[in-house]
Amino acid sequence: MVLESLISTTGLLGLGAGLAIGLSAIGTGLSQREVLAASVGAISENPKMFGKAIIFAVLPETALIFGFVTAFLIMGMAP
Repeated sequence: MVLESLISTTGLLGLGAGLAIGLSAIGTGLSQREVLAASVGAISENPKMFGKAIIFAVLPETALIFGFVTAFLIMGMAP
């Protein structure tokens, strides 16, 4: 009885951690597609915009970092 409860709890924690990383990665990819397309257009018109474009390209990555942190916190709850 205890072993079955342990397996189901650990499995659900793993599922939650996978969803945290997977969904944040999908969201980051979708947002970077739009941001990088606009950044390339801005750089082609004005090469001085390169620094700002790099900063805007990095901003969506924070969502993925938050997903990794959430996954590590979830897996830290595993017995």
